Amino acid sequence: MDASEQTTPSARLKGVGDSLWVTFDPSRTREQLQDELKRIFERLRHLAVNARVILDPGEENGHEALIGVLGTYLKETFDVGMVSAPQKRRPDVGEAHRKQERPETWRYRRSDVLMVSGRVRSGQKVEARKHLVLMGDVNPGGEVIAGGDILILGRLCGNAMAGSPDNESAIIMALDFRPTQVQIGGFVAAGLPPTGEKVAEYAHVEEGRLVVEDYLTADPFGKLPWPEIR
Repeated sequence: MDASEQTTPSARLKGVGDSLWVTFDPSRTREQLQDELKRIFERLRHLAVNARVILDPGEENGHEALIGVLGTYLKETFDVGMVSAPQKRRPDVGEAHRKQERPETWRYRRSDVLMVSGRVRSGQKVEARKHLVLMGDVNPGGEVIAGGDILILGRLCGNAMAGSPDNESAIIMALDFRPTQVQIGGFVAAGLPPTGEKVAEYAHVEEGRLVVEDYLTADPFGKLPWPEIR
């Protein structure tokens, strides 16, 4: 045993809720750990009787046998109650998803979005490999095409083709939705009627047909547990 092992405790005690939580160094010998536990629990005296004790090796897996031996020692020597290892935390699906998404998306990901501003006039065409965001209007006779979603922060009065050629999960959204024709994947509709109110509306494929809805009321992505890459 080197000097550092002699001065560094092999076990430490802390109170957690209604339990006595003992973290220990599983690299130490059983005798060393029992000596350290004796030192700790002799100080507690009657407080240790029938107490719930958690023995934490500070590692994800293993050491069940050692925990069992130390637990038996504590029960026989100090009359503690239940002795157990820390409960394994259930994996949080949302958290796992967040950890998976974070390093490879927003901060380090090259954008798949083409963002342009201005007015698409009659005879003009704007095409995007994936998603398209237009800060402006699409006049009658103008055309916007995207492999993914189309978001128009203005009026859509011309033609819009999203999800080209076969992405039926794409959407077409505009603050003023009055298209001449829209297409999502293989679904085409001409003169889709807006809802009649001055609200953001969007077209999407539902049950084999193109549907227009109030974007905020429908809240199509509100149920996602965490932002996803489209």
